Amino acid sequence: MKNRIRVERAELRITQQHLADVVGVSRQTINAIETGKFVPSTVLALKIAQVFNKSVEQVFQLEPRD
Repeated sequence: MKNRIRVERAELRITQQHLADVVGVSRQTINAIETGKFVPSTVLALKIAQVFNKSVEQVFQLEPRD
């Protein structure tokens, strides 16, 4: 699964730690999601998208191998 978390964070000028604090996870979790090592739960994906004021589909995209 691809995601635009790093891009969205840069546009809002927020750190991984700030995003993690807002959605209630560790900074390491945000890093793992950004790098594609971890796929977030539906609830977490919704929370992340909400922070960016975007739909889940605007932040996360399925890849053909998904």
